[in-house]
Amino acid sequence: MKELTIRKLYELKKKEYILTVLSSVSNLEHKLDNPELNRPGLALSGYIERFSYNRLQILGETEVNYLQYMNPSKRYDNIKNIMQFDIPAFIVTKGLTLSEDFIFLANEYGVSVLQSRLPTNDLLHKLDDFLCTWFAPIKTIHGTLVDVFGVGILITGKSGIGKSECALDLIERGHRFIADDMVKIRKKSGVLIGETNKQLGYLMEIRGIGLIDIEKMFGIEAIGIEKRIETQVELIPWRRDMDYERIGLKDKYNTILDVDIPITYLPISPGKNITVIIEVIAMNYMLKISGHNIAQAFQEKLQQRISKKNPLVSLHSKSENDLSSN
Repeated sequence: MKELTIRKLYELKKKEYILTVLSSVSNLEHKLDNPELNRPGLALSGYIERFSYNRLQILGETEVNYLQYMNPSKRYDNIKNIMQFDIPAFIVTKGLTLSEDFIFLANEYGVSVLQSRLPTNDLLHKLDDFLCTWFAPIKTIHGTLVDVFGVGILITGKSGIGKSECALDLIERGHRFIADDMVKIRKKSGVLIGETNKQLGYLMEIRGIGLIDIEKMFGIEAIGIEKRIETQVELIPWRRDMDYERIGLKDKYNTILDVDIPITYLPISPGKNITVIIEVIAMNYMLKISGHNIAQAFQEKLQQRISKKNPLVSLHSKSENDLSSN
């Protein structure tokens, strides 16, 4: 997890959030280690039993108006009570001003106070997106990421098995390239996002040729910056004694950063059109998420035909279903 100080946040987002520092600049060194935000209305009223002090504190028009109409003595005591917590920073929205005692106590306890001219909801959405991305768990996987018919497919397998060559064929067929060799994966809001390798850019290594530039060779429409990873294809050498999936009833999953994604183990052999099969995997995935499971539909249709020929099979299946439901 990358370190984030209030100073770094201010420097990165000063223009976008229209930020101004209201407290002493020496307070900006406080570290932020929580992506969540808090609006401290209850804490300002004096209730601090459930105060989420370790988050960025957002002060909107409601909180500022409440402080203005509070008795000055009570306001001072309540502000002092919450300033004793290890608070990363306060950000007041809409360009609103805070009372002198608030700024004074913030400096006394070394707490940063920033002002943004953005509306409260806009700032909340922007900050939430930025912090979730910044603190998202990250993992790097050896593989290739492509966008096939809008489906993010992570192609993995042993070195030299043909991942890059397969991706190159997909690009030539009009699909989009995201990353090759080392795919940086970020978990954000419960989904996996694969990103372009900033060091390699859109370069791809093809054994026997060397490095090629996908963007310059195929154009801007053939590349993408990032893509949600929805399914994985593991390329494996074909073996005669291996038992491969024939119907597709059993879904297999791989876990990356605690997120389960469907995985297909695809055996490769000379003459096998892997590119077309990966396109089929993408289309089959889209059918499944839209509610059309071809393998399951085939099994149900087969079961119905068997039941018509042998009523005892139908009764046996019905009793099994009744038992499982109980």
